[in-house]
Amino acid sequence: MTTRTGSMKELKPGSYVMIEGEPCKVVGCTKSKPGKHGASKIRVEAMGIFDNRKRYLLKPSDATVEIPIIEKRKAQVLSVSGDIAQLMDLQDYQTFEAKIPEELKEKVHAGGEVIYWKIGERILLRE
Repeated sequence: MTTRTGSMKELKPGSYVMIEGEPCKVVGCTKSKPGKHGASKIRVEAMGIFDNRKRYLLKPSDATVEIPIIEKRKAQVLSVSGDIAQLMDLQDYQTFEAKIPEELKEKVHAGGEVIYWKIGERILLRE
């Protein structure tokens, strides 16, 4: 998985972070006040991009976290069989297969174009 390092301070709702090795979208952040001997902490609530599981991350505000690098690309749909679509990237003409999410089943058809996210070696179809 390709990632970069970032600070807990830069996380806000809508940004992305790696939690337990899974790329997640930040849903909410809460910051606690610093105590007598400690630094302030940030609690991040996030949803997994691929599995839609809720995950939490609690670290000091000056701690570093991994942020996934998401490549957003376009592809042409070559064929559809069940819930798997065979796609061809429109930049480098590479062909691959991806699972079609429930909300896109009616919109994905052979000959059409889709936007997909490439996160490491994993593929996620988007609208």
